[in-house]
Amino acid sequence: MERKIFLGILGATLLALALAVFLPGGRTVDQHPKLPWLIQIDPEGFPTIFGLTLEKSTLADAREIFQQKGKTNLFVSPDNELAFETYFEKLYLSGLRASMVLTLSVDDQTATRIYERGLRISQLGTGSKKVKLAEPDVEALGQAPVAHITYIPGSNLEPELIANRFGEPQRRIGEASGVTHWLYPDRGLDIAVNPDGKEVFQYISPANFHKLVQPLEVN
Repeated sequence: MERKIFLGILGATLLALALAVFLPGGRTVDQHPKLPWLIQIDPEGFPTIFGLTLEKSTLADAREIFQQKGKTNLFVSPDNELAFETYFEKLYLSGLRASMVLTLSVDDQTATRIYERGLRISQLGTGSKKVKLAEPDVEALGQAPVAHITYIPGSNLEPELIANRFGEPQRRIGEASGVTHWLYPDRGLDIAVNPDGKEVFQYISPANFHKLVQPLEVN
């Protein structure tokens, strides 16, 4: 795919964050806050974030929570790997603005059939392809589990703010571009800290965290 697997946080001050989460008088905006640092791991090892439990909650669940249908497409990598993604633009979760990409879990046979019914294929600059899906398949994918979340902030974040909310990472891996990945394997979280642009948060089940780390180690 044209980007690595695959958040906004109002980054001015911690006070601004607090104001975004709480209304005057101590009354919360959301009885179940959906904030990027609130990650719960269930007894089976699956994380819940933004109200979604990875590998259990479906795209339909996400549509209900976000009150958006999102835009679902199929991407085909140069080595013919298929990935279904749904993009949600301009979300406001617990007062914080962000965009989000959900990667769906679809079995190989179903993925192949959907690909064959695709309406249009666009060639991307990286050598990957983008497939516009037939509407019945878009609707059927509502039952697909969410395997991976990419959260993109509406504003840039300072490392100090990230450390305050998430704690120090277990490991850091830098890229030649200047981006540094803060890795939290026990929570299934990779934060790509970008000194020249927006940060990107990736959430995956801890058991699959190696899928995020391996490409970074190769580079």
